Amino acid sequence: MASSFAVDIVSAEQSLFAGKARMVIATGTEGELGIYPQHAPLLTTLAPGEVRVKTEDNEELSFYISGGILEVQPHVVTVLSDTACRAADIDEAAAIAAKEHAENMLTDAKSDVDVTQTKLELLRAVAQLRILKKGNKS
Repeated sequence: MASSFAVDIVSAEQSLFAGKARMVIATGTEGELGIYPQHAPLLTTLAPGEVRVKTEDNEELSFYISGGILEVQPHVVTVLSDTACRAADIDEAAAIAAKEHAENMLTDAKSDVDVTQTKLELLRAVAQLRILKKGNKS
């Protein structure tokens, strides 16, 4: 029985991770997903949030994604996202500013505000801040 599988985490701008892992945990639009070796094939959408990878060396890596697609094949898991970064690279000040801006836009909603897009921006900023808060507890 295989104890690891290949994982690729890719954004529109760069490859963030390519290596072997024992486990991947991601936030799907329908809830949390835990992927282990020999997982059944799967294709699903991901919500803005954290993707965690436990490597063969038992190192746990954390990534922020703005949403995207998760594909599970017999020996490889691929995460595709428009925007992604390592959790350590999240700019806390920018995330706070984005959250406040989105909240203000929704509070002062005018007819020309794209409410759906503004809510998505708020969701992304909150996800980044949640990852930062979780990292500070460790």
